[in-house]
Amino acid sequence: MKIVVASDHAGLCLKKEILAYLEARSDIKEVIDVGTYSEARTHYPIYARKAAAKVLTGEVDKAVIMCGTGIGISIAANKIKGIRACACSEPYSAMFSALHNNTNVLAMGSRVVGVELAKMIVDHWLKTAYEGGRHQIRLDMISDLENNSTIE
Repeated sequence: MKIVVASDHAGLCLKKEILAYLEARSDIKEVIDVGTYSEARTHYPIYARKAAAKVLTGEVDKAVIMCGTGIGISIAANKIKGIRACACSEPYSAMFSALHNNTNVLAMGSRVVGVELAKMIVDHWLKTAYEGGRHQIRLDMISDLENNSTIE
């Protein structure tokens, strides 16, 4: 499995920890870091886009992205057609986002979760396979929303 990681300045400290954690795992073939690389103030939509691009081109399987809360960067990522991002602060939601929603991007907040909890969230998300079946109907409905964004 190949993973991309990204963060804004607020998520940088957690990103560094998760990057090292993923690189040490034997089940991860490659981890790509698309920034940010310093604590200088920056904007999370830049990094949501960079990570999403890697997922959508198939260069990586999944993305883990971080900002202060995980919310802003997940909203930005979800604006990109084909991305299903979840902002998680505990393992249960991460697991069910993968199981039922086939999420391809996991967002977390460095001001919300500690390093060990973040590792647990990542573990639950990565080990959970999409269940498909009845859930695919809902994913198809979400795709319809992406393709037909006007409200009737």
